Amino acid sequence: MVSRVKFGVVGLDAMLSGGVLEKSVCAIVGTYGTGKTMFALQFAYEGLSRGEKVIYISLDEREELLRATIAQKGWDTEGFGDRFYLLRLDPTDFNLAISSIKSELPALIRSTGASRVIIDPISLFEGLFVDEAVRRQEMFRFVEVMRDEACTLVLTSETDAANPDGSRYGLAEYLADTVVLLRYIRSPGLTEVHLALEVVKMRRSAHSREIKPFEIHEDEITVYSEASLF
Repeated sequence: MVSRVKFGVVGLDAMLSGGVLEKSVCAIVGTYGTGKTMFALQFAYEGLSRGEKVIYISLDEREELLRATIAQKGWDTEGFGDRFYLLRLDPTDFNLAISSIKSELPALIRSTGASRVIIDPISLFEGLFVDEAVRRQEMFRFVEVMRDEACTLVLTSETDAANPDGSRYGLAEYLADTVVLLRYIRSPGLTEVHLALEVVKMRRSAHSREIKPFEIHEDEITVYSEASLF
């Protein structure tokens, strides 16, 4: 029986039949403001709360801003000591970002014993490659390398402007085992905007195929897995 890794979001874990599969790759895809980083942080915090070691690589938010967000949620990361590795990479420094993610990350995982790894957002890493064929090749190689590590990987990705149901470069959802799509849903009368999520796919596991509303609170995310959208 394959072990499950919980997100720490009750409704989402229920939709995932208890959580993502251990040592699998999960992509959280959504447009701006849908909470991708909040889900990624929740995944990290759940692991830390269970005594695991976590590596969180940000290609977007500065480290101090992420720590401020964490503090606002009331999470005491100081209490986790050296089990939480929060790294910020500058995506504009092409050589450093490529080397850090491709070469240094696997070694860091092994040296720290991290069981959860988050890259937020992977779309900035993908954007470093101008040539589409090279981008596809490099992403495939990266994911294959990560599958050899003893960790569960979560990637966040912006959606494509022309296709709000897909990632910016159309790769993350094909390479990942599990894809969670975050979106805005407008009410029929256009009087309200709701946040909703869908588990688009989950290899080797049953999962909910319904679209469910969710809310982001100061200290938690609530997915209403038993509710209808309207």
